[in-house]
Amino acid sequence: MIPRYSREIMARIWTEENKFASWLKVELAAMEAMAEIGLIPREVPARAAAKAQIDVTCILEIEAKTHHDVAAFVDQVAGCLGEDGRYFHFGLTSSDVLDTALGLRLTEAADLLLADLNELLGVLEDRAYAFKDQVMVGRTHGVHAEPITLGLKFALWYAEFQRQRARLIAARKTIAVGKISGAVGTFAQLPPEVEAGVCRRLGLTPAAISTQILQRDRHAEYFLTLALIGASVEKVALEIRHLQRTEVREAEEMFAAGQKGSSAMPHKRNPILSENLCGLARVLRGNALAALENVALWHERDISHSSVERVIAPDSTVLLDFMLARLTRLLKNLQVYPENMAANLNLTHGLVFSQSLLLALIDKGLTRDAAYRLVQRPAMRVWQEGGEFAQLVQADPEIGQHLSPAEIAAIFDLKRYFRHVDQIFARVFGE
Repeated sequence: MIPRYSREIMARIWTEENKFASWLKVELAAMEAMAEIGLIPREVPARAAAKAQIDVTCILEIEAKTHHDVAAFVDQVAGCLGEDGRYFHFGLTSSDVLDTALGLRLTEAADLLLADLNELLGVLEDRAYAFKDQVMVGRTHGVHAEPITLGLKFALWYAEFQRQRARLIAARKTIAVGKISGAVGTFAQLPPEVEAGVCRRLGLTPAAISTQILQRDRHAEYFLTLALIGASVEKVALEIRHLQRTEVREAEEMFAAGQKGSSAMPHKRNPILSENLCGLARVLRGNALAALENVALWHERDISHSSVERVIAPDSTVLLDFMLARLTRLLKNLQVYPENMAANLNLTHGLVFSQSLLLALIDKGLTRDAAYRLVQRPAMRVWQEGGEFAQLVQADPEIGQHLSPAEIAAIFDLKRYFRHVDQIFARVFGE
């Protein structure tokens, strides 16, 4: 069971301190792997682990002179190790450390996001069952279509975030990879056994083949997955924004005591959390596009991807962590107005039953076009003149030739629309 993490913990993954700490994990694992096969003295890794210290200030001071972050890190840590410092970063190139450590941090971030998704899924399931039988109108093109239940909306979102969870698990596996293959991926200085030993110790999988770097299609998949999850967050948030519109007002974000919706208009209750989530999803999509641009690099490596990842890795993971937490709280506290749902369902005076009437007439032997025109005639009268659709249908002599009053009344019974809801829920949540 993965515990719930706070945004502060996600942000901590991307601090300078943790970056250098992840680099040190790779370096020490490399020393252990080299000692294991006799490339360096067996006693060196334990001594190095005991003595190694990270001084961020010192590393940054060295980097100001060397203009190379890994070289500055190596100089600072190796200086702590005395004679054993000569074995630190032995046979490694910078990207051996950078890419393997980035894989560590991205997998850690994925674990936090999976914890967020688990919490969101729990809320979606709870709310789906709470509103399983809450009738409301379904809309297509923004226009009333046929009745649904609010619980079905939550069940739909649950199923989508289940798919997103599966995608993130797959992306985590894709990114949980390391490489210690040297300057162009040929293992010219260290054998593949060292890479295998490093990855085994760090819980990573060795890349089957690499250049100086891990190939960036892996990272693109990861950030595209984050953007996909963000798109689903936006989808839910956009629906809430529509449901909160004054003309609809079937559901609403919680409005806290003392909260103000507008600096000018005291009556305002705006869907600011949902609007915020819709905007932030755009940032995730932009970052995913930047990750795609990183896939094509010069020959065995250039450095253009590095600057991009320094921005999008912390930005996208921290941002999605925030978005999932915000959406979870929003849905948990969502205000629902059944009376408005009932009123809106009746706005079209029964027109939502038109398809059932159409099919009943077809079932009586009419052609589809003939049945369609029979139903359309009273339906258009409701749009243009008002009145109740059921009453106009009951009074229509031509429809009466094919359907009895009792059959027409059964068509306008809401219960028949929801006879398969239990089956849908079983498909989504299990028996």
